[in-house]
Amino acid sequence: MFEEQVTRVKITSVVILVGMSSMLAAVVTDHWAVLSPRVEKLNATCEAAHFGLWRLCKKSIFIVEEDPDGKGCGPISLPGAENCSYFKHFTSGEEAEVFEVKTQKEYNISAAAIAIFSLFFMFLGTLCVVLSFGKGRDYLLRPAGMFFAFAGLCIIISVEVIRQSVKRMIDSDETIWIEYYYSWSFTCACASFFLLILSGGALLLISMPHMPRNPWETCMDAEPDTLE
Repeated sequence: MFEEQVTRVKITSVVILVGMSSMLAAVVTDHWAVLSPRVEKLNATCEAAHFGLWRLCKKSIFIVEEDPDGKGCGPISLPGAENCSYFKHFTSGEEAEVFEVKTQKEYNISAAAIAIFSLFFMFLGTLCVVLSFGKGRDYLLRPAGMFFAFAGLCIIISVEVIRQSVKRMIDSDETIWIEYYYSWSFTCACASFFLLILSGGALLLISMPHMPRNPWETCMDAEPDTLE
């Protein structure tokens, strides 16, 4: 690998590390979306919720005055008792007011499975980048770029699945939610998509063969064909 290539790969690796950190933060946390029911009366307790790829957390919040930004329960940052349940614990007899159980469980399982593929591609890309620093192994930059691009595509598919999940819950008559917004885990997932796609493309460009600076001079310096 040329010295110029090494410098570019190191700079790209910094971007990759930020993208990987953002993806890991998104995958392991449960603040993708915040859901809020209607507040019927003041000086009473209501339950807001936030969820991620693996679990949903409900938070009991004591409402003293109306939220100036809407009629929902919250904001979620207010103090209150929190209870979290993993999606595998949902049954048709429990949490019926939270999810359309069968449909929403399928949505979140799908999003989580796709996110696992994203982590797998990210691991392969990282392995290729590390090995590419060995002598004569710069060809590994090309598959590394493809793996990071695939990781970015997978995480943005997870984002879209979660988005459709939230939309279905809000539009459904079987759930209590009237308001929602996407939280910081969702933002981390979107940021990781952008950074991994960008770094994957950069690695593909770096791995491309170098064109001669003066192609005409190169052609003129070639040995002429001899006629017999």
